[in-house]
Amino acid sequence: MGRGRAKAKQQKVARKLKYSTGGTDLDRLRSELGVAEDEGSPSGSSGPDDPYADPHDELVDRYADLAEKYSDSDT
Repeated sequence: MGRGRAKAKQQKVARKLKYSTGGTDLDRLRSELGVAEDEGSPSGSSGPDDPYADPHDELVDRYADLAEKYSDSDT
């Protein structure tokens, strides 16, 4: 019979988590994750750590001459 009070407390905590605005300390989170800020890097440059860089671009550049060589010999 004591389940009602525990359930009400769980609902209260769940509601608080669902509707809270956060108050997340992003600087602390960044330091815990070990992510450095990239203030000085120019936008649009794709370095080795660029998450939006296409990993196949390097291979395309490396083997472009071979692709041209074999596509010319087929025709």
